[in-house]
Amino acid sequence: MRQVQLSELEERVYDAVAVLESRGQVPYPDLIAEETGLTEEQLIAPLHQLTEKNLLHREDSPMAGLDFGPRFCAQQLT
Repeated sequence: MRQVQLSELEERVYDAVAVLESRGQVPYPDLIAEETGLTEEQLIAPLHQLTEKNLLHREDSPMAGLDFGPRFCAQQLT
């Protein structure tokens, strides 16, 4: 299996998403920021990088008029 190298910040963000999901919370950027102690602006780069590495995937709101922003979900590793 291929190992993916993560920066400390990427690992922190990925772990926060996984923790939120395990609690049954939707991993919106504001909750990820709260969990990591970062600002939403500081999350932009690591969320993008984790998405590019296929460790997170972005889901936009499926319901018109009820857009709470994107949520980021951890990919299930096999």
